[in-house]
Amino acid sequence: MLERLRRRWQRARLRDPAWSGLFDEPAGEMVSLDCETTSLNAAEAELLSIGAVKLRGNRILHSEALYLLVRPEGIPSAGNIAVHGLRRRDLADALPPREAILRLLAFIGGRPLLGYYLEYDVAVLNKYVKPWLGIGLPQRQIELSARYYDYRFRQRPDSHIDLSLDALHRELGVPALPRHDALNDALSAAMLYQALRKRGFG
Repeated sequence: MLERLRRRWQRARLRDPAWSGLFDEPAGEMVSLDCETTSLNAAEAELLSIGAVKLRGNRILHSEALYLLVRPEGIPSAGNIAVHGLRRRDLADALPPREAILRLLAFIGGRPLLGYYLEYDVAVLNKYVKPWLGIGLPQRQIELSARYYDYRFRQRPDSHIDLSLDALHRELGVPALPRHDALNDALSAAMLYQALRKRGFG
């Protein structure tokens, strides 16, 4: 009920009706999403790259993946570059943020969003989306760590549950891809989610 009211309120505030399709959720599909940014503080972070991949039923549509480099206004710090490896020259021909967001929204449509600590990525994206559309991303959100917590709690309710990405990969038997690459991280979340689905927690 609350979710329906939230979506109705957002639809009423949408500035551009051309994007009303963001509210139309196709059955059995979602998009796994990850962003690399200039900071871990969402309030000051700028986008550097976006990775997204579609899931349809029990399939990960790797051939339909999206990977975008985004040009920030500021210069990434040395510490930030050490994490994600994106240098200033790597971003010289990157997309302006608005064009990257346009491509991402067209790719997502109304599909639910899946991610590992997705709240941060959505908060950063909404800094770009809200001033333009008048609303934040309206799609339903699926938090991978919450699904994993439910799975482990059902198994052993009295034990400590490690929600680190390493623990998810280890416990679910999913090979880990190189980290801090937006597309790799989106693919990892998709694979982990499918492993949970097979265990009845998708």
